[in-house]
Amino acid sequence: MSSNDPLLQPYKLKHLTLKNRIMMTSHEPAYPEDGLPKERYLAYHVERAKAGVALTMTAGSATVSRDSPPVFNNILAYKDEVVPFVRDMADACHEHGCAVMLQLTHLGRRTGWNKGDWLPAVSPSHHREAAHRAFPKKMEDWDIDRIIRDYADAAERMYAAGLDGIELQAYGHLMDQFWSPLTNTLEPPYGGALNNRIRFTLQVLQAIRDRVGSEFIVGVRYTADEAYAGGINPSEGIEISKILRDTGQVDFLNVIRGRINTDAALTDVIPIMGMKSSPHLDFAGSVREATGFPVFHGAKIPDVATARHAIADGKLDMVGMTRAHMADPHLVRKIMQGKEADIRPCVGANYCLDRIYQAGDALCIHNAATGRELTMPHDIAKADIRKKVVIIGAGPGGLEAARVASERGHQVIVLEAAAEPGGQIRLTAQTPRRAEMLSIIDWRMAQCQKRDVEFHFNHWAEADDVKSLDPDVVIVATGGMPDTDVLTSGNELAVSSWDILSGDAKLGSNVLIFDDAGDHPALQAAELLANSGARVEIMTPDRSFSPEVMAMNLVPYMRSLQDKDVIFTVTYRAEKARRLGDQIEVTLSSDYGSINKTRLVDQLVINHGTLPLDGLYFDLKEDASNQGELDQKAFIEGLPQTSLRNLQGQYQLFRIGDAVAARNTHAAIYDGLRLAKDI
Repeated sequence: MSSNDPLLQPYKLKHLTLKNRIMMTSHEPAYPEDGLPKERYLAYHVERAKAGVALTMTAGSATVSRDSPPVFNNILAYKDEVVPFVRDMADACHEHGCAVMLQLTHLGRRTGWNKGDWLPAVSPSHHREAAHRAFPKKMEDWDIDRIIRDYADAAERMYAAGLDGIELQAYGHLMDQFWSPLTNTLEPPYGGALNNRIRFTLQVLQAIRDRVGSEFIVGVRYTADEAYAGGINPSEGIEISKILRDTGQVDFLNVIRGRINTDAALTDVIPIMGMKSSPHLDFAGSVREATGFPVFHGAKIPDVATARHAIADGKLDMVGMTRAHMADPHLVRKIMQGKEADIRPCVGANYCLDRIYQAGDALCIHNAATGRELTMPHDIAKADIRKKVVIIGAGPGGLEAARVASERGHQVIVLEAAAEPGGQIRLTAQTPRRAEMLSIIDWRMAQCQKRDVEFHFNHWAEADDVKSLDPDVVIVATGGMPDTDVLTSGNELAVSSWDILSGDAKLGSNVLIFDDAGDHPALQAAELLANSGARVEIMTPDRSFSPEVMAMNLVPYMRSLQDKDVIFTVTYRAEKARRLGDQIEVTLSSDYGSINKTRLVDQLVINHGTLPLDGLYFDLKEDASNQGELDQKAFIEGLPQTSLRNLQGQYQLFRIGDAVAARNTHAAIYDGLRLAKDI
C-alpha cells in the first residue's frame, strides 16, 4: 500500500533503490568473533532488516590494515576469511529487501600500539590522540603506498561478498588526519595546501575503483567542520565536499560535525541524554544545499517526527536512526503500521556506546533483547496456558516483567507501594539531565495498560495480600534502599545520595560525598549541591572516579561541575565520622597505606549502592512450589523455570533486579524479560 509519509518514500542511489529513507548508520556493536561477523552479528542486523529498515550500514569501522588494530571488537576487513561471513549477512538482509553496506577504515593514530601485532600507530604527524594515547609514527611514503593497497584489497573483499556498497570512514581516522591542519605535518605532496592533504583519499578512491569498477557504491563519512580552532572550518568542509563529489568516484556523503579525539569532543558529535537532539541536522542540510549531492546524516535523531522533518524539508536524503533501532528494531514496521506510539523510545542513556568504549559489547539500557537476538525475543509469543501473575514493584524490572507476561496473555496484577510507577528511575529523573529516563517507565506503562494489566498503587504488599490473590506466579521486584552503613562509626551522621535527590535532606554548604559505588546518584547529588552554591568534594577509594557512569555520560557532568566549587579526590576512604560542634569531622583512610587526614564538613553524603528490600520475598518463600529457587542454567539459556522443591507449594516465586542485589536498570529489565518470556 502506497504512503504519503516522506520517510516511507523510496530513494534511488545510483542503480540501487532503497525502499524508504531510514537507515542505520555505520556502527560497531562489538559482536564479532575472531574479528568476523558470525551468528550473533548476523542475527542483530537481520532483526532490523526484516522489520523494514532500508539500509543497514555494518561495522564502525572494519579495519583494513594490521597496523590499525581495533580499539574495540571490530571486524577485521584485512582477513580473507571475512568474505563468507559478510556474504551470509548480506544475503540474509537482502531476503528482506534491505540493502547492506560496510564501513572501512584505517584508524591512524586513533588506536593503541600495544594491541594486535604490536605495530606502531601511524599518522601524518607525531601528534598523539588524547582518547587513545598512542604516539604515532609519522608516515613515510611506503606506509602510504601500503595502506592504499590495503584499502583496495578490503574493498575488493566486500565487493566479492555481495554487498551493495561500502563507506569510507574519514572523521577522526586516518583520512581525516591527512585532511586536518591539526594532524598533518607532512611536506608536499601529502601536506600543506588542501589539495595535498586530500591527495591520500583521492588515491584510495582511485585504487578502490580500479578493483571494484564504477557501479559498486562508495560513500564517505566525514566531518565538514571540525568546530575547533585551526581545524577544518565550514568553508573548507564545503570545499572538501565538492572535491569528493567532483571525483565521480563517490556516490554519497555522510556528514558529521566536530572532532572525536577526546571524550568530550566525541560526545558533542554523538550527543547523549540531556543534550540537544539533532544538533547537526541543519549543518548537514547546508552541505546538501551547497553540493546538490546525496547526503546522509545521523546524530541523536531519536524520534520519528524529527526524522520525518529532515526528509520532508530536504535536509537529508537518508536519515540515520541507529541508537533508535537499538532501542526498537521494529521502528520502521511500526511506522508502516501506523503504530508510532508503540515505538520503544531511545532515551539517549548511551549505555550502548559507553559499553563498547570500555571493551564491552553494545547493549540497550531498556531493550535487553538487543544483541541477544539468538536467545531473547523482540516479539513475545503467546503462552499455551493463561496464568495469574502477581508482581510486587513497578520499577523498570517489575514493569518489564508485567509487560512481557501480559504479552504472553497472562492475567497480570502489579502491587506498588508508591503513588506512581518508576522506582529508582523516578528518582534519577528528578534532575533535568536524566529526565529522559522516565520514557523507560512511560513506554512500559502504556504497553501494560493496552493489555489490561491491573495496577494497585499506594499498596504496601504483605504476604497475606499476595496469597489472597491466588497467584500462579509471584515476582518480587521491590528494588533496594540505600546502604549508608559503611563507616566504622558515625553512620547516623550521614545522608544518602538519594536523600539529596529526593529533597528529604536539606542541602549543606560544605559537603563531602563519599562515592563507593561510582554510579550516577553521586554525580547527580554533587550537581544539585554545587548548583545551590555549596562547596563539594567527591571522594572515592578507587583510582578513578565514577567508573559506572562511563566516558560519554561523564562529559555533561564535568561541564556542569568544573566551573563550580567542586573537587574530585581519588584513593581515599571516609573511615569514620563524629560530631564536632555544628560540623562533622570525617577521618580518612586509604587502601594504599596508612594516612592521618580528616575533613571538616557540614554534610556527609554516602553513595554505596543499595541493599535489597527482600522481606516480602522471604515471607512468601515457604509456601512457594520452588521455594524461590531460580534454575540458573535455564535462566541463562532462556528456558522455562521448572524447579519443584515443595509439592504443596501454591505458586512459583521469583525475585528480580535490585531486590536480589544492587545492579542497574539494564540488569533489572533483562531479569524481567528472561524470566517472564517463558511463564
